[in-house]
Amino acid sequence: MPTQFANLSASAPAKPDLHSAPSEPIPNFDKLPWKERLELITRMMREVSNVTNPNEMVDVYGSWMQAITPVDRFVSLSRRDLTAPHYRITRSGLWEEQGVDVDPWTTKLPILDHGVLGEILYAGMPQILNDFDCPPDDPSCEHLEGFKSLQAIPLYENGVSMNMVITLSREPNRFDIEELPQRLWNSNLFGRATMNLVLNGQLRTAYQRLDRELQVVADLQRSLLPTELPQIKGLDVAAYYQTSTQAGGDYYDFFPLEDGRIGMLIADVSGHGSPAAVMMAVTHAIAHTRDGEPAPPCDVLNFINSRLAARYTNNGTFVTAFYAIYDPRDRSLRYSNAGHNPPIVRRRSGEPTLRLDDDHGLPLGIDGEEKYVDAVVHLEAGDVLMIYTDGITEARRDSDGEMFGLELLEKVLCSCAPNAKTVVEQTVKAVNDFTDFAPANDDRTLVVGLLS
Repeated sequence: MPTQFANLSASAPAKPDLHSAPSEPIPNFDKLPWKERLELITRMMREVSNVTNPNEMVDVYGSWMQAITPVDRFVSLSRRDLTAPHYRITRSGLWEEQGVDVDPWTTKLPILDHGVLGEILYAGMPQILNDFDCPPDDPSCEHLEGFKSLQAIPLYENGVSMNMVITLSREPNRFDIEELPQRLWNSNLFGRATMNLVLNGQLRTAYQRLDRELQVVADLQRSLLPTELPQIKGLDVAAYYQTSTQAGGDYYDFFPLEDGRIGMLIADVSGHGSPAAVMMAVTHAIAHTRDGEPAPPCDVLNFINSRLAARYTNNGTFVTAFYAIYDPRDRSLRYSNAGHNPPIVRRRSGEPTLRLDDDHGLPLGIDGEEKYVDAVVHLEAGDVLMIYTDGITEARRDSDGEMFGLELLEKVLCSCAPNAKTVVEQTVKAVNDFTDFAPANDDRTLVVGLLS
């Protein structure tokens, strides 16, 4: 047993159970009636199509080829990540005979240079040597000695013989040159299928790692949202938050103020996913680092805007935001809007809904010199305030692309029972019904306040 693999035999994984491949060579396969050959090849293709592990693919295909075109030994070579004249032996019938199972994709294999196999590999052409005799000083002699016929099949990547399969026979003149084109064809198709499994495995591992990282980002982002809804005299509050991916760019927050007032902030970062989540975290940090009370609303937006524009949004990112301060003493709502969707108010009196769409400013982060202004609306007991992001109004049907829209949102709001939680639940249900529960194409956030 080669010393470099002496420690592998005890822990070698069990080989797959090859249920379909014949256990003995099939004599004169090429001379069998076509129906028998077709049946055998169909069985082989069915079994190969179920394989998802590259090592198992090699074992399955090798078992079938040994039954169809038996040889005395095979050796696989690779020059991947190496320069001439260096190469590796990645698989060998010698190791199988010694009971050693080597995974060429995870095992650190020794590097060889020169010798018969190195010359054939770097020549990059299919070859048959029917009068072969391995020199005793060849670096791969232990794999080749005693064999009189050698067939070399290169496996190409980007036009280069990156790998090669060597089949050996103890009989001289064993291999037929007439069969070489078909062997080259079949082996390269098999090689590409095996490499695809390797790449799929690498891609799957990369996606799993990325998924774990995104989940961490999502968890961190959600930790920035309020853990509890504020308890405000005369104001029942409910909220809903759904990201279109694991992490999102929507943000809502509450700021307790003096005299029982409450600040309510909702924001929507342009874009989706992790970049938007990072900018959402930046916006949160800026909003919480302003000295003094977060009031009046226009000054808060001015503060966030100047700092976003100075350092964080020069890549074209921007943030729409609506910040309002509710004062329960006179039921006034003082607000400022930075390019955000206009909140709507359902009047208890039955009047048409009120859109808070006056005095819009630019979204945050576009122009650091932008100055926002405040507006004031006086509410009454029984009024319902709905603040939302455009993931609600721009929710789409898959069939025709029609958007949910502001008018339908107002209609739903007017039909809801007078309870903040119920308004949220029925609005979310209406959006899901409208989209036929299609995955959200944007983050969706709702904050609802019912005055009593």
